[in-house]
Order: sequence, then structure tokens, then C-alpha cells
Amino acid sequence: ATMSLLANILLNNHVVREGEPDISQTTHGRPSTPLSVAHGRWAGLGLQINTDGFGCEALDLDGRVIDAKWIHNDMRRTNPKDIFDELDDLSRPIEKTLNHKHYRLVGSGLALPGLVTDDNTLLMARNLGWERLDLTQFSVVRRLKPRAGNEARLAALSQIPGQATQRLTSSHECTLAPTDSFIYLSTDIGIGGAVVRRGSVETGDHGFAGELGHVSVDLNGPTCRCGRRGCLETYAGRRALVESACIASGDDAVKSESMDELYKRWQQGDANAVDAIDRGLDAMISVIVTVINIVDVDTVILGGFWSNFGSELSDRLERRLNELSLGRDAVNIRVLMPLAADYPALRGAAQVGLRRFIDNPLDFLSA
Repeated sequence: ATMSLLANILLNNHVVREGEPDISQTTHGRPSTPLSVAHGRWAGLGLQINTDGFGCEALDLDGRVIDAKWIHNDMRRTNPKDIFDELDDLSRPIEKTLNHKHYRLVGSGLALPGLVTDDNTLLMARNLGWERLDLTQFSVVRRLKPRAGNEARLAALSQIPGQATQRLTSSHECTLAPTDSFIYLSTDIGIGGAVVRRGSVETGDHGFAGELGHVSVDLNGPTCRCGRRGCLETYAGRRALVESACIASGDDAVKSESMDELYKRWQQGDANAVDAIDRGLDAMISVIVTVINIVDVDTVILGGFWSNFGSELSDRLERRLNELSLGRDAVNIRVLMPLAADYPALRGAAQVGLRRFIDNPLDFLSA
């Protein structure tokens, strides 16, 4: 009786829908009626500002993207107010689409490439040149009240099957369970990371856990933008790789054309490009093995531009990790490509919005 009551509430509020009864299940009594997540009623909105642009995405509870917009832009040395105003303008047509289609927007999330506190302060986003921003000063934040977070951790969130939407069928999801633990590596101009433990992202006491890009692999190495020396980012970040391969330097090193040229030269066996990639891969192996030995997980998801190098590189990474981890005699480490490969942090931000509904459904449902 309780299950029937709950099912009726969910059906009447268009959270779930009924399927056809499965008469093959039993030969006794009335056949059961399967339920699945309904489409077209509940939505979360993701917002993101990254080093290469900014965008919005509306996500249905069933996992389908309703609408999305992304503006490619060089974000270095931009004015924060200008960008947040543009993000506000970008989100409004998507909200109109949701209203037109009779969706209810239940919440939103905001992904940023830096350290974000619980009181909506962006402490630093060095690759943007932004520091100590009170996010509530921006109209889009005051209007939508998104939950802000680090882009790498929100990208990791988007990899957890069924975290905030109906689980979609894919070969990746067959190998990654909702309660699995893994390390997520977000690679771009900077490098971020996250540790997921049994289906939950580890945030740490202050919300700053998982900064893998600023683990030092050489105390005498290049100076990082964070002020330390020899950070992983200075070997395996996009800018560092392009400069090391002698393709471009300074502002030109972070252009997408420079990254395309690096990939092309690496495929062609160019000595400088191969050496840059090998050094970057060695640095990543050093950091990932260290983290594996500390947190004891057996899965690594390689996100961002490093995933574009394909299975050859991920196989090398997986092989080396299994050779070097302390638990190699008992644990087989696997390296996976991202489930949500395109704008994973944006997808994670939208899922943060949907979690408001999942965690507190009675705030939204009518009996």
C-alpha cells in the first residue's frame, strides 16, 4: 500500500511513467507494471566558466540534454563582471525554452576553474587571472542561486552513473558502477582532479580536495602559477606541452591551433612533440601512483585534452600504473575515458541542480 501511494505521487507529478506490464515475470497474480523516469517535466541548469569559454546546459531528469549553449573565447585576463553578465544573457533563452516546454527548473550549479568556498567566494582562478571574487555580486548568481564548485570535481560528478539522472545505457557504464571509487583527472591549460569514494566526491574539510595539478613532481622544476615549483601542471598542462614541444610560447601556446599542431606532430613522430608527451605522461604517472597509494582506489578516468590522444596513451598509462603501484600484486588498476566527454563539468553542474530535487523531493511535489 505504501509503495502504491508513493508511486501514485510520482506518477501524478510526472516524475515517473508507467511501462507495459511484463507478463513473462510470473504466472501467479497480476503482472507488475514497470516504472521509469519520465521525460519533459523536471530540469537542472548547469553554468560554467572555463579557460576556453563559458556556457549553459539544461538537463532533464531522464538524462537527456534539453538545450545547451557554449561560447568559445580566450578567457585569460577577462573582466569577471563582463563574463558573468554574458553568462546571464546566455542562460535566459534556455530558461525561456524550459518555460515554453513546461519544465520546472529545480536548481542550478556553477563550475569554475579554481578554488570555491561554501560562502560563494572564488578564492582564485589563476589561469583566468581572477582572485577573491564574491560571486553574489553578479546578477546571474543572485537570480539563479547556483551551487558553485570546482570544475574538476563537477566533471568527476558527471562520471558517476545515475548520480542525478536516469542511468543511460553505455559500455562505459557497464564498467563503472554508481558506488565505485575512482580518481578523475581534468586536463586543460591547468590540471585539476577529484577523488570519488563509493560514489561521492571527496571535498575535504574546506572544499579544496583533489588538486592533483599542484602536486610537485620535481622540487627544482619550473615555477608554477601557484608559486610552487615542479607542479604536475608545469609538465602535463596544455601550455606546458606546447611550449616544451617548441611549437609556440606565451599566449600563443594556449590556442587550440597550437594543441592541434602538437597532436599532429606527435602522430608524425616529431622528436620534440614525442619527448614533451613522454615527459608529461611520466609526470602524470608519478602523481597518479602517489594518489592511488594514498587513497587506495583502482580506477582512473582521464578527462580533458589528454583523452584525445586515444587508447595507445591510456594503455601505456594503465600499464605503468600497474607496474608501479604498491598494491600491484592484489589490485588491477584500470584507466577509462570519460563517460561525459564533452563539457563534463557543465553536465556535472546541471546534475548539482537536479540533486536539489532528488535530495528534497517534498519541496517540489504535490501530494
